[in-house]
Amino acid sequence: MIPPEGPRRILVLGGSGFVGRSVCERLVARSGGAGGAITVPSRRPQRAAHLRHLPTLALPAADLRDDATLAALVAGHDAVIHLVAILHGSAAQFHAVHAELPRRLAAACRAQGVRRLLHVSALGVAPDAPSDYLRSKAAGEAALLAAGLDLTIFRPSVIFGAADRFMNTFARLQSLAPVVPLAGASARFQPVWVEDVAAAIVAALDRPETIGRTYECAGPAEFTLAELVRLAGTWAGHPRPVFGLPDGIAGLQARLMECLPGEPLLSRDNLRSMQVPNVATGTLPGLAALGIDPADLRGVMADHLDGRVGPARLDRLRAPGGKRAR
Repeated sequence: MIPPEGPRRILVLGGSGFVGRSVCERLVARSGGAGGAITVPSRRPQRAAHLRHLPTLALPAADLRDDATLAALVAGHDAVIHLVAILHGSAAQFHAVHAELPRRLAAACRAQGVRRLLHVSALGVAPDAPSDYLRSKAAGEAALLAAGLDLTIFRPSVIFGAADRFMNTFARLQSLAPVVPLAGASARFQPVWVEDVAAAIVAALDRPETIGRTYECAGPAEFTLAELVRLAGTWAGHPRPVFGLPDGIAGLQARLMECLPGEPLLSRDNLRSMQVPNVATGTLPGLAALGIDPADLRGVMADHLDGRVGPARLDRLRAPGGKRAR
């Protein structure tokens, strides 16, 4: 139940996305029938249809690119959770979403008297980072910090979960391709479960001591990209040979993928981001500081990626002694 001093009216920007769904579910559970209200705006409300079953949640149509609309959304809320982000785009698009939107949001919060803001950034952000993604994320953090709000920042590693676009994409890829030529095969990640990220965000809402702090959200284990791809194929039941590509060929592969219709699996900016280890630095507090023992990817995703159906799904339970065969 919401503590008497805890924010009760929450605006969640980007709440219809992968992380947003888990955040919204936890916010509803947090309210405990105490009358808390959650607003999740979307430019295309049909994309938030999967949230309609949640009580005390409003799903208005709204375009965050309009300053007046943004100010009207912020008005009347006690706190804002900002989850909006993109993984692919031009330098201008990254700047608009990751730097300019936070600046405009901070201005709206100040104008409407809403001080509490929780913002999801990323590990590896820096003004001199090698990618537009990481530099724009750093600029967004800087804009929010300069606004003087009651700010908490979260920097997650790659986020995994049942409906993610990361492990699931590599599992599907190996169901189609006989081999996987992989750009950035040696890039390092410390994957974090979406439910742990959501738990951290919601926990911070009711902890004044989190104001002014940045938290690194990472799982307990590090993996290379090649290791993660191999795990995805194994768990999905169709492991394929995975081999790393030299830098020059990797760049060419990324350039070709950018030319394909739809969102690319890999872009040149993604490759540049992977030059920075996507792992916790240890110089900032982590999930443990919020009372969260992070889940290991190996204990979560094996079941979610298992493509077998019927009795075959029980095969991994038939190891000697009734223990799961991993």
